Formats: sequence, structure tokens, C-alpha cells
Amino acid sequence: MARIVVIGAGIGGLPVTYELRRLLPKEHQITLISNTPKFTFIPSLPWVGLNLKELKSIQLDVENLLVNRGIDWILGGVSQIQPELQQIVVNETVIPYDYAVIATGAELALDAIPGMDQGYVQSVCNPPHALKAAQCWKQFLKKPGPIVVGALPGASCFGPAYEFALLTDWLLRRYGLRNQAPITFITPEPYIGHLGIGGMANSAELVTKLLKQKEITVLENTAISYVGPETIYLADGRSLPFAYSMLLPPFRGPRFLREAPSLTDQKGFMPVLPTYQHPQFPSIYSVGVITQLKPPEQTPIPIGVPKTGQMTEAMGVAVAHNIAVQLKVISAPLVAPTLEALCLADFGDTGIAFLADQVLPDPITKQRRRAIAKEGLWVSWAKTAFEKFFLAKMRWGLAVPWFEHWGLNLMGLNLVQPVEDLEFLEKPQPVEMK
Repeated sequence: MARIVVIGAGIGGLPVTYELRRLLPKEHQITLISNTPKFTFIPSLPWVGLNLKELKSIQLDVENLLVNRGIDWILGGVSQIQPELQQIVVNETVIPYDYAVIATGAELALDAIPGMDQGYVQSVCNPPHALKAAQCWKQFLKKPGPIVVGALPGASCFGPAYEFALLTDWLLRRYGLRNQAPITFITPEPYIGHLGIGGMANSAELVTKLLKQKEITVLENTAISYVGPETIYLADGRSLPFAYSMLLPPFRGPRFLREAPSLTDQKGFMPVLPTYQHPQFPSIYSVGVITQLKPPEQTPIPIGVPKTGQMTEAMGVAVAHNIAVQLKVISAPLVAPTLEALCLADFGDTGIAFLADQVLPDPITKQRRRAIAKEGLWVSWAKTAFEKFFLAKMRWGLAVPWFEHWGLNLMGLNLVQPVEDLEFLEKPQPVEMK
């Protein structure tokens, strides 16, 4: 029997747990550890932050999802991971593992700049923050004023910022309040629509056009240096007063990862081999936001690489497959996630669908196979449909059903591909069966 432990019950952790249970015989023990009893569909949090959707409508009870599925569940936060001993500490209990999958999602680096951790501005990166953003938005509507939306230096996921700014404009126009609330969008991206990856076809043109049409002031390639109670101070000396602000902070790995020697970089992101195993500790795999990905290009203000839901889904499928191969449950080549990304951004009365195939350009040609950005109201409908589909998958206990694979194939997309070049990879040995 092998003991596989998955840390995190989010968009990465829950699906990889389902996929492991699907692939592995029942004699292999699978344990899911989560510091929250709820699964949350994170991409819908901008809607929650603007009171367009109730949080409970995008959450599921983890315990109910795992009943009778042959998956053990532990509710609690991980305080320590000991890679050399292959042990995890939760609630002062030591849990041994043969394989561990780290899918915690990110911790918010709210201390990245002074004042960000004081509650002066909002974010929509996790459920508590989205609920607070919604409460503050409700109060703001009673007394409108200047709005500032954007991201801090080091941020990596810019889609929610664009969504929030344009949804804010759409709502204020519906309420007849837009003339009382000038909107400023501020981003460390070198240009609007860069999205942390650059070279995204006509995304810069489309996003710039929308922001101009909506009369949203744009400050690109701009760094925030300090956040005060009613003012945001920029690195170039300018200041922006606000009555409401939503800023996306940079991410980092949780404390237990940052404190584990040789496991992560200084920010707590895990380096990975093509198999998504840790280079030094092959019993540990990484899925989702805490995976270390090198930006495809240097930017004047440092920013990170986004890890979208589809990228995370691909990582999970690859990891589950590779663990099954290591355990000799299946006979197949090891695989790597393709890191193709389809992102849907809803702006209320329109939206943009971004396709990056692949997110990281070819290291030699510096090109992607495809980079597409399409605008239309259909994008808003598509995002709502995908939310409902993903929540349904979690209720069904499925990571990627056959018809999802079929649909992706129709679009010329694949979640994983064989790892062909293993010359640099010291292939891990199968664990001792216990």
C-alpha cells in the first residue's frame, strides 16, 4: 500500500485527489488535507466582491463531496513538512506519506508594500476578502467617489483586476452613479493586456479599447509604493485619492513551505521537473499557484506568471498520471502538463476570451503556437456556464470527464503531453510498498 497525501482542497487539490482515486486501486490510501471545510470556485470571486453573486452559490462542502469515495479527509492547517522524513505535521499530528501533492494555492503577500495589510483597500483573492469587498462596495454606493483598481508590483494574475474595473464601470452606469465615481486602473504590466505573459495577439488592443470606451484612466508600467487610508501613493511621487479600491497583491507560498529547507525559493514557490516532481525530493509533486514558473520575459517592474484554472487542471492530471506510473499501476510514459490556457473574463455587458497555446512561449523560437483574444457578450455567458460545469464536476467526483477531453481536443488543446527528453532527469525509484 502507498500513502498519497494531497494538501489543499481547491481548484488544484480536489480534482487531483479525484483523479488519483480514479487511477489507483483501493489498497492505496489517499488523504486530502484542507485548512477550510469549503471548496470555493475562485474565478467567480470578482462577482462576489461586487454583490453580483452570493459566496455560498460557488462553494461546496468538502466532507460531503468525499463521503463514500474512498478518500480520507483531515481538516486542519499544515504547520510543517519534513521532506527528508516524508512527513507532514497537521494539528500536532505527524502524517507519513509515500507521495505528497502540494496544491495549497497561494498566500497573499499583503506586507509587500506598507499599508496594504491595514484593510484600507480590498482584494478578491480569497472568500473572506471577497466578502469584505462586497460589504465595502455596498457602503461605497451610498457615498460614491474615486475608484482605484489594479495590482501591485510582483502580482501575477491580472485578469481579476481587469474584470473588477470593467464590472465596476458597468454596475455604476446601471445605477446612474458613474459620473460620481471616476475610475483609475493601475498596473505594473509594461502595457495594458500584457497579462504577465506578453505577446497575446491583439489583447493589448482589445483591452485598451474597452478601457478607453468606458472612460477609465489607465496607469500602466506603474508601481505602487504605499497605501494610506484614502490615498494610494505611487513610486514616481504621484498620489491617487480613493473612496473605494481593489488591488491584487503578489502571491507567495504558505509559511510551512517557505520554512522547509531546500524545498522552495524565497517566495515559497516550488521548483519542478517536467513531471512536476521536486528536483531534490521526488516524492513531492506540485500543482497550481505555488508551482515555480519563470516569466517568459523581463519587465521593467517585476511581475509573475499567471497559473489559470486550466493550467492547474493540466498539472493535476499530469501529477496523478505520473504517480500511477511510479506505482506501476499503469504502464505508460511519464507526462508533463501542456500549460495551454483558456481564460474567460466577464465585463458585464461584454467580455474577452484569451487563449494562450502555450502560456510559456517556445524557449527557442520565443513564439506560441496560438495566441487569441476574442471579445463579445458570449464570453460572460460562457464563464457562467463554466462555473456551473466545474461545480458539477466536483459534485460528481470527476476531475476531467471524457467529454471535457473531447471538447478540448476539438479546440486543438491537450492537457498533457509525453515527457520525451529525460536525459537531465534522474528517474525516481518506486516507493517501497507497505
